[in-house]
Amino acid sequence: MLKKVLLLQLLLLVMGYCVQAQVSGISQSQLSQVKVDNLSDDQIRQIVAQMKNNNVSFSEIDSYAAQRGISSTETAKLKARIQQLNLDKELTSTPASGVFAGDSSGRQYNISNGDQDTAQYYQDRYKQIKNREDYEREMKRRRIFGMELFNTQNLTFEPNLRMATPANYKIATDDEIIIDVYGYSEVQHSLKVTPEGYIRIPYVGPVYVNGLTMTEAKNRITTQLSTIYPGIRSGNTNVQVSLGNIRSIKVIMIGEVVRPGTYTLPSLATVANALYVSGGPNENGSLRNVEVVRGGKKITSFDLYDFLMNGDLKGNVVLQDQDIVRVSPYKKRVELLGEVKRPAIFEAKDNETLQQIIDFAGGYTDNSFRDVIRALRVTNKAREYVNIPGDSIASFRLKSGDRFYIDSVINRYTNRVTISGAVFHAGDYALEPGMTVADLIKRADGIQEIAATTRGIIRRLQDDYTPSIINFNVQEVIAGKSNIPLQREDSVIIFSKLAIREQFLVKIGGEVNQPGYFSYADSMHLEDLIMMAGGLKDAASLKHIEISRRIRTGGNFDSSDVRMAITEQFDINSDLSSNTAASAFMLQPFDEVVVRRSPSYSEQANVTLDGEVVYPGTYAINTKKERISDVIKRAGGLRPEASSEGAVLLRRTYTNAQDSSFQLSKLEVFYNKAQDTFDVAKTRASIERNEQLLGIELNTILQNPGSKYDLYLEEGDVIRIPKKLQTVQLFGEVYFPKKVRFDNNFSFRTYIRGAGGFTSQALKRRSYIVYANGEVKSTRKLLFFNSYPKVKPGSEIYVPAKPERKGLTPATVGIASGLASVALIIVTILDRL
Repeated sequence: MLKKVLLLQLLLLVMGYCVQAQVSGISQSQLSQVKVDNLSDDQIRQIVAQMKNNNVSFSEIDSYAAQRGISSTETAKLKARIQQLNLDKELTSTPASGVFAGDSSGRQYNISNGDQDTAQYYQDRYKQIKNREDYEREMKRRRIFGMELFNTQNLTFEPNLRMATPANYKIATDDEIIIDVYGYSEVQHSLKVTPEGYIRIPYVGPVYVNGLTMTEAKNRITTQLSTIYPGIRSGNTNVQVSLGNIRSIKVIMIGEVVRPGTYTLPSLATVANALYVSGGPNENGSLRNVEVVRGGKKITSFDLYDFLMNGDLKGNVVLQDQDIVRVSPYKKRVELLGEVKRPAIFEAKDNETLQQIIDFAGGYTDNSFRDVIRALRVTNKAREYVNIPGDSIASFRLKSGDRFYIDSVINRYTNRVTISGAVFHAGDYALEPGMTVADLIKRADGIQEIAATTRGIIRRLQDDYTPSIINFNVQEVIAGKSNIPLQREDSVIIFSKLAIREQFLVKIGGEVNQPGYFSYADSMHLEDLIMMAGGLKDAASLKHIEISRRIRTGGNFDSSDVRMAITEQFDINSDLSSNTAASAFMLQPFDEVVVRRSPSYSEQANVTLDGEVVYPGTYAINTKKERISDVIKRAGGLRPEASSEGAVLLRRTYTNAQDSSFQLSKLEVFYNKAQDTFDVAKTRASIERNEQLLGIELNTILQNPGSKYDLYLEEGDVIRIPKKLQTVQLFGEVYFPKKVRFDNNFSFRTYIRGAGGFTSQALKRRSYIVYANGEVKSTRKLLFFNSYPKVKPGSEIYVPAKPERKGLTPATVGIASGLASVALIIVTILDRL
């Protein structure tokens, strides 16, 4: 028997664990059944965590939800809740991109899922590492001086095809020769050079021009044309030979270039054109030794620095067909950092020194420290620092890999003194030999009228650069009675009287047009302050102006005087002239003036009557004790078709600013007790309406005027009296919610049956009725039976739904049933044993 009990306890523990696992989280299969309004903040966070594990971004929530059978309405609510909790940032998709891009989809590979995923993971990882190396290589290349020419689209080195044909240009196959004969004879020919090197001139025949310069070709063509145009020999006819469309050539780019290969270029292309179309030298290529090989022989070497520094293109020769442009690896590079105009990596030749590298960098900046340049050099065994004096820069020999640091001058002044405060021209001045505080004040054009002349200070740095303070009498210094010599970095401060005292203000409040604080001025009177505040309001009391003043004894404390302030009162009239004492009263700093409201003054207060009364409209409240019955009587009473049972009163949520602030402070406490952000939003939306419905019983009010049901009216009240109501509206868990005709003989259950009856989800014992006047009555429980409220004209019947049981999903029930069956089988077996 003991074994049976232990086994059953074990099974129950397993069942409880399984159920708890189902309730604690939201599985993928449950998402389709989720009602977002019923989810707590923690459950929303669990859903977001599942999305993060599946790499779902915020923009992909719609498709993610659609795949799991979630409706578009619930999806929109889910996205709103996620944004409300600031969880959308956690779902921001940040896949690798640019030069660091590995897998463009942003997938994360699990190498434990098999050989295929493992291979894919390492393949993507290799791409990412390779791209990172390419990026670092490119960044290093861009730091090399001169490489920026090949990274901009505004400088292309395109050959000028519109210029006059160079005299040394050699004609070859596919060139177009234009022959213009003018004078006594007029004729023009455009002839293309054949692959054999000939042009065929009409009536002359073929003329061989391949390999000839333009000058040589002109002489040969003129000689041939003179056989058919005799005027050429006599000078009456002239011949002009020019180049039309030029041929294309093939150039081979080899060596340290970004994109080596064979390129087709115009026959006027130069070395710079070829470098540009091939991407220029790579990170190891030389900018100062670009060779052109023609027919197996080096014909020139192009140094791009000559062009960058001097605009010299002497090595930039015109290329020919099958030329080879070879970019050699660099031999020596050094880096220049710090206070130079163009910090970069520079390529140097063997005979160049540090001074020439600084010239390549555009020279020093204005803030550079030139006495010593520090260099970091890599030797055969280690690294070392080298100090280079300023006079050795022109002779310092470079070594590849050197890194030079040019510091800036320190932020210190050799002869600066400063004056600030109540002087006419505050600022920094030069310290002159024998200069005193009085001299510095004169340089600043003297002290201002508001200066405090009893004390000034000098902030001085001691020998160890710790600060010290020296005080002096400003008046004595100006009068020459005291001479204080200045030192470097002294800072003289002349204080202002206004800056060393509390700001003098006066305050006025109450029934003035612009209450608040105003700056105090000497000889300010009470009337002045009232006028500065915009004058009196219409509600101001002319017999009660109160002025409170600080107690400023200036002597010892008197324990017998416990007053906090001195108060005086005045009577005035609207033009502030009835009381001589009031008009002559002089204010002092920090006085506070309060203009009281007249006790007999009151503004109009209006209420609105709407609906079935004889004279609907807006009515002023005559007295503070005016009631609902009084205003209806003034409106001529109710019309015959009026429904007094459906009359309602709409009253403002807060009657004045004080009530509003007090109520809001209580509501904040209520919001903090709400379980969820969604609950807070619904509660706040329902409370923050401007008007609230106040149920009244107008029949009782008219039959018993002045009774407890006959409420006092307040400003802004709206009384609405509808026509006689003849319908009843049903909402909630009935099969066919609708509006039906009211019948006095029908009960609550009769109306429910008329709508098809209760649904299976109806919570009958929580049904309630909202009457036309706003009164609410709910169903009561008598023993085991429901006592439904009485239905009246204009009523609204609400049948709520049963709450959903969280966690008891079909999967949970299935697991629990299975475990119970297993337990029953085991108990049966143990009984037989």
